[in-house]
Amino acid sequence: MTTDVTLAGDRFEITVDGTRAGLAQFVDAGGQRIFFHTEVGDEFEGQGLAGQLVSRALDATREAGFRVVPVCPYVKRFVGKHEEYADLVDPVTPDAVAAVRAAQG
Repeated sequence: MTTDVTLAGDRFEITVDGTRAGLAQFVDAGGQRIFFHTEVGDEFEGQGLAGQLVSRALDATREAGFRVVPVCPYVKRFVGKHEEYADLVDPVTPDAVAAVRAAQG
């Protein structure tokens, strides 16, 4: 099984052997990358793909110079369990939630 995580517009996507298995959506606002939705397809659940996806998305976010706002419950749990990302995380604010709502139209 070969996995790859790529940035595709407003989302990071994870593929397994070339098939999209999941995604983590975000909106960028004011130096923050606000993650608001993460999903992995039913046929790919239980393989640790969501963790791989979020870890690599957070690493890329750090490299890009953004802070992380974990609106998504999965991303929030992930950063809570992985201390190596604690310095990257900003709290969820009403402005962050408004940015997500505006991005979703």
